Amino acid sequence: MEGGGQRLDKWLFFCRFFKSRSLAANVVEGGGVRLNGHAVTKPAHAIRPGDRVTFPAGPYLRTVEMLAPGGRRGPAPEAQGLYRDLGRERAPEA
Repeated sequence: MEGGGQRLDKWLFFCRFFKSRSLAANVVEGGGVRLNGHAVTKPAHAIRPGDRVTFPAGPYLRTVEMLAPGGRRGPAPEAQGLYRDLGRERAPEA
């Protein structure tokens, strides 16, 4: 993608937040992911360095900032260089 962006589902997978790209895409399509505070439902939505992504992680909502696009799903230390963890909060009860 132009401008250093990357597909949201691909980036979430490369960062090792989801076990598969299709699982990441399903969560995005289900409305479980927010980008800079806005709901995103398209897995192909482009994200760029500096964007903040909030997604479900167990009973929590985790927020991270994209530092760089990923080139592959590498080992955990490599994946951790793609984002900055901004914390997590308890997910609201359904």
